[in-house]
Amino acid sequence: MKKKVVLITGTNSGFGYLTALTCAAKGYIVYATIRETQGRNAERATELSGIDNINVVELDVTNGEDVKKVVSDIIAKEGQLDVVVNNAGYFGGGLAESYTEDDLENMFDVNLKGTWRVTKAGLPQMRKQNEGLIINISSGLGRFSSPFMTVYNSTKFAVEGLTEGLHYEVRPLGVDAVLIQPGAFPTEIFGKSSYGSDMSVNEGYGELAKIPEQMGAGMGQMFEAMKPQPQMVPDAIIKLIETPKGQRPLRTVVDAMTGQFIEAANDKVKEEYNNFVTAFGMGDLLK
Repeated sequence: MKKKVVLITGTNSGFGYLTALTCAAKGYIVYATIRETQGRNAERATELSGIDNINVVELDVTNGEDVKKVVSDIIAKEGQLDVVVNNAGYFGGGLAESYTEDDLENMFDVNLKGTWRVTKAGLPQMRKQNEGLIINISSGLGRFSSPFMTVYNSTKFAVEGLTEGLHYEVRPLGVDAVLIQPGAFPTEIFGKSSYGSDMSVNEGYGELAKIPEQMGAGMGQMFEAMKPQPQMVPDAIIKLIETPKGQRPLRTVVDAMTGQFIEAANDKVKEEYNNFVTAFGMGDLLK
């Protein structure tokens, strides 16, 4: 049996880095994409390149032509593409009003459009194979929108919508498109957070403008008390990869702290969603 070929975006840190290590340890052929492999991420690129089964590839998911070329090159070399893990993305906090149009566009360009570019590039080969798995990293905040993370949440809501519809479109063709909904974990994502660039609005919010900083401190205390393990996310990804096609759940919650809240919402929405799809004559897509 040929080894699975796995493409993972955003592997310079966090879940992407851990997923690359975990997939390589399982014996998969891993293509780990990183931006600026000759610049600020050179050390991480060198580290990953030295690990068996990992091939480091320079990629910025906001560049559509580069995405097409990277995916095409992988398929040309390996003759297959079995799994795509769309992990590349960044977090944003602060007051929603402080985000300019450019701020909004930049975040959607990475978190949503980047996910779609890689997905679109990989789907033709997966359809040809009648086999493939697309795993999109969402968030519990793709189900409920927390104040002071509003713009980031909206990108994850969009990833949820994109993946949910796609899940039913491509499953009859042998391809599974699914979501991982992580909760909060102590990864580098919070150290690389962005905030709206129009700080002039903060004064008008008075004491409310201080809440994002207070939330950050509270999250740090929560991490210290509960010690959630980021490795839970790559472990969930491996479980999805090893689950037979057609049997993978649309949503997998990975959240030791607030996961029951998200799972309850997922279950209720799925019940009503199935009724909706059936009512419109698409019940066969649920099988």
